[in-house]
Amino acid sequence: MLIDYVKKYYDKEYNLNCAETIIYAANENYNLNLDKNTLKSMAAFGGGMAIGSVCGAITGALAVLGIIFVRDKAHESSKIKELSMEFFNRFQSVFHEKNCIELKEKFANYEERCSKMVYTAAEILEQLIEEYRVKNI
Repeated sequence: MLIDYVKKYYDKEYNLNCAETIIYAANENYNLNLDKNTLKSMAAFGGGMAIGSVCGAITGALAVLGIIFVRDKAHESSKIKELSMEFFNRFQSVFHEKNCIELKEKFANYEERCSKMVYTAAEILEQLIEEYRVKNI
């Protein structure tokens, strides 16, 4: 399950940010075979893009949806916009926030860091991937 890999990569041993954690975990869970440069592309999205903006767990999850469900370009996919909106709406329904700065104030602490947001993002991502795959078999 995706959450198992998320817990693995969110461990302090790996020292990954929220966005990196999601893409590293998805890469292993879904056998995406992403190269190191693709994995590194999420580095700048941690900490809400370093300015407390949109949560890195959200941006990491949206990147994974794009990797899995877009063949070449977003405009060629009729579902990526819908999937992105659905992910975002589900995340918002749990936390009522989207920005890192507010999420950290309300839900993070020193010991657990942002694990609530990262784990929830992983659960929502896995649900959406499964739901979409079942609908399109």
